[in-house]
Amino acid sequence: MHVHEARIRVRYAETDQMGIVYYANYLVWMEVGRVEYCKSVGFSYQRMEQEDGVLLAVAEAKCRYCYPARYDQEVVVRTWVQEAHSRLVRFAYEMRLAEDGRLLATGETKHLFCGRDLKPVRLPAKYRANFGIDK
Repeated sequence: MHVHEARIRVRYAETDQMGIVYYANYLVWMEVGRVEYCKSVGFSYQRMEQEDGVLLAVAEAKCRYCYPARYDQEVVVRTWVQEAHSRLVRFAYEMRLAEDGRLLATGETKHLFCGRDLKPVRLPAKYRANFGIDK
């Protein structure tokens, strides 16, 4: 299983009135992790959209919050493919403080492979190995 780590520095604008990261920003960080994961396994998500017309439509998103992150802390977003087949992929995430490894949150997103018309499609064969799909 390939796991990719992306690093994010918490910006002031990502915090709420309590001085902690606003909960919706974790979903944005998951997107950063997903895009960087794709690059790390050898393809550009943007090019897959532009050249092949394959989009990753989010069908489900989950996040479990364990500990708050604060302004200017560095966060490590670990991303891997939890499950994949020719019609969907499920990414898993773990977000930790870089300084001590404390677990901030875990999450997952489920995506359907869609065409430009937003109808489900099969993932082209040339990308299947990038998602760990054998067939």
